[in-house]
Amino acid sequence: MARPQHLVVMVKFPAAGRVKTRLAKDIGTVAAAWWFRHQLRRLLRRLEDPRWQIWLSVAPDTALESAVWPLHLPRISQGSGDLGQRMCGAFEALPKGRACLIGGDIPSVEKTHIAEAFAALGPHEAVFGPATDGGFWLTGFRRTRPLPPRLFEGVRWSCAETLSDSLATLQGQSCARVAELSDVDRARDLPKP
Repeated sequence: MARPQHLVVMVKFPAAGRVKTRLAKDIGTVAAAWWFRHQLRRLLRRLEDPRWQIWLSVAPDTALESAVWPLHLPRISQGSGDLGQRMCGAFEALPKGRACLIGGDIPSVEKTHIAEAFAALGPHEAVFGPATDGGFWLTGFRRTRPLPPRLFEGVRWSCAETLSDSLATLQGQSCARVAELSDVDRARDLPKP
């Protein structure tokens, strides 16, 4: 029997002024919240697949039971700390099995990208999907041994060095890379109609 596979989607409650703040500087808080809510709905519908269980890692904790999230998807709290600490917490909160984690703001991600990442975790302990801005849109771990003790410590977030800083925290774990995609941080990153 195949080991279970988990896909975590990091999400924030889509309230104006609380989500996609860099995008909001370009298009306004209401438009940014609207975009995120509808983008996330499309992404979750597109990525549902019997090969993995989708989990929502939700912030803030008060939004865990919100009706904005699909009822059939399990939810875990993002908790506190910087992005790296919250991602590590999500990996540690899951049941056994391979796990990949993405944000809700990657319009071009498809099931084939997720399947490729899980397949890479067969021969490798970690996987990253590079983003065009120097960060990453996906990270994942086979989880047959503990995560590196200083995983994501000292990472410079939201800059061209984010991926290289993150890779440096793997402490010798073998790592694969999958397709490079773009996330949406600013108006220039929005998909063209």
